[in-house]
Amino acid sequence: MSLSGKRVAQIEIKSEGDVFHELWKGNPHQVPSLTPTTIQKCQTHDDEVGTVGSVLFWNYFHDGKDCVAKTLIKDINEDKKSVTFEILEGDLLKLYKTFVIHVHVDKHGINHMVTWTVEYEKLNTNVPDPDSLMDFYKKVTKDIETHHLQS
Repeated sequence: MSLSGKRVAQIEIKSEGDVFHELWKGNPHQVPSLTPTTIQKCQTHDDEVGTVGSVLFWNYFHDGKDCVAKTLIKDINEDKKSVTFEILEGDLLKLYKTFVIHVHVDKHGINHMVTWTVEYEKLNTNVPDPDSLMDFYKKVTKDIETHHLQS
C-alpha cells in the first residue's frame, strides 16, 4: 500500500470564478465570515497576503473537532487561477508527513468549476486517505458560493 496519494474534488459554481480565486489568493482572512461553521479564523502570520511565501494560520472545524493549520502560499498562478498551500504545522501533520492543497478555478460552460487537489504522504499505512477533507472543501466551496449568490 502506497503512503503517497492524491485526491481531487470538483465543484461547479454559479458565482464568478475570479471572485473565488481572488478570495483564496488575496483575501483569505474573509473566508471565515463566508463559511463560519467550517473555518473560524484566518490570520496572516508572515509576509504579505496574496504573495508567494505568505504564511497563514487557520482555525477550522473538521470531523467533529477544532483544528489548526499553519500554511505557506507556495504558488499563485494567475493564468490558471490557482493557489497552492503547503501545510507547515498543525493537526494534519499528526497524520501526514506532507500535505499540499491546490485550489483552481476555471470556466465550465456558463458556470465555473472549482477544483481542490490534495497531494499527501501518510505517516504510516494506518492513516486514512483524506476523503473527509475533500467533503470539507466541497462544503467550504458551496458556503462561499451561496454567500456570493446572495450578495
